[in-house]
Amino acid sequence: MKTLIEKANGQSIQKAAQILKSGGLVAFPTETVYGLGADALNAKAVKKIYLAKGRPSDNPLIVHIAQLNYLNEIAKDISAKAIELTKKFWPGPLTIILNKKDYIPYETSGALDTIAVRFPANSLAQKLINAANLPIAAPSANVSGKPSCTHFSHVINDLDGKIDMIIYEESEKEFSFGLESTIIDMTLEIPVMLRPGAVTLEMLKDCIGDVIVADNLLNDNEHPKAPGMKYKHYSPKAEVIIVSGNLENMSAKINELILQSENKKIGVLASDQTKNLYNNCLVLSAGNRNNLLDVAENLFSILREFDLNDIEIIYAESFPQNDIGFAIMNRLQKAADYKIIRV
Repeated sequence: MKTLIEKANGQSIQKAAQILKSGGLVAFPTETVYGLGADALNAKAVKKIYLAKGRPSDNPLIVHIAQLNYLNEIAKDISAKAIELTKKFWPGPLTIILNKKDYIPYETSGALDTIAVRFPANSLAQKLINAANLPIAAPSANVSGKPSCTHFSHVINDLDGKIDMIIYEESEKEFSFGLESTIIDMTLEIPVMLRPGAVTLEMLKDCIGDVIVADNLLNDNEHPKAPGMKYKHYSPKAEVIIVSGNLENMSAKINELILQSENKKIGVLASDQTKNLYNNCLVLSAGNRNNLLDVAENLFSILREFDLNDIEIIYAESFPQNDIGFAIMNRLQKAADYKIIRV
C-alpha cells in the first residue's frame, strides 16, 4: 500500500475525508498525540486499525467528534455530570466513557456496551471530522505498544505502507500536551478515572465532585474498559528502568547503574536540572522539572530518540506526581513494565 503524506490544506483535508468515508485509514494530529482514524460506524474499516497497529481486538477505541450535538447520536443515558464535563473540558484532552447506542459496532467499543468519546481541540482534527461528517474512531497512530507519535515523522516510521494517508500541520506546536487524553468512566455511580492526562483528577473533582482512580490499570484478568489499561504500552525497544528518589540519591544511583552496565549501550532520561550529572551514556532531557507540561510534551519523542540510537537500557528519572506529573509517571511506569528502583 502506498501511503499519501500531505500537509494540511483545504484540498488535502477533503482528500482525507473521502478516504475515511470510503473505509480507509488516515493519521491526523490532535492536541495530545497523532490519531489513526477510521469511520467509527464501519466495522470493516475499524478492523483495519487493529491490523495496521497490531492492536489486540479487546482494546477499545476512542471515538472523536467535532460537534457537541453528535454525542446524543452515539451515546445514551448521558448523566447531568457527564454533560457538565463536556461543558467544562470540551473541546479538549478528556475522553468520557458512556453507554453506547446499539448501532455502534462492537469492533469500535472493544466488544463492550460502552463507548469512549472525545471532542479534540486541535483545529485540523475538527476540520477533518466535520469534512467526513462521521464519528472517527482513532487510537494513537503508532504500532501497538510503542511510544505514541507526537510528530508526523514518528507516524511515518511506524505506519508508512500500512495506512492510506498521513495528514500533518505546518506547525507541530498544536501539540499542547504530548500525552494521551484523560479517560473517565461516567457509567458508574461514582465516576472512575481510567487513565490520567492533562485534565487532572483535581480538575475533575472540582467540576463534578467525587471521582476515584482505577486501581487496576494493568490487570490482565479483566477486559479493559479504556485504552492503555491492560497491555504494556509506550515502550521503546530498550529496557526501561525508573529510578525514584530525591535528586541527589536518584542521580547517584543512576551513575552507579551506568558503571555496572559498561557492556551495554545506556541512555538516561533526565531533566534540565540533572542532565550534566551523567557521563559515558546518551543523556536526553525531557525538560524543566518545574514545568511538567514541558516534560509531558517531550516524553514520547525522547523515548523514540533512544530507539534511533540503538540504546539497550534506559535509566529514567522519576518526576513529581502532582498535576500532569501523575500522567507522566503513569506512562513511564507502563513503558518500564513497572520496573522501579526506589532510593
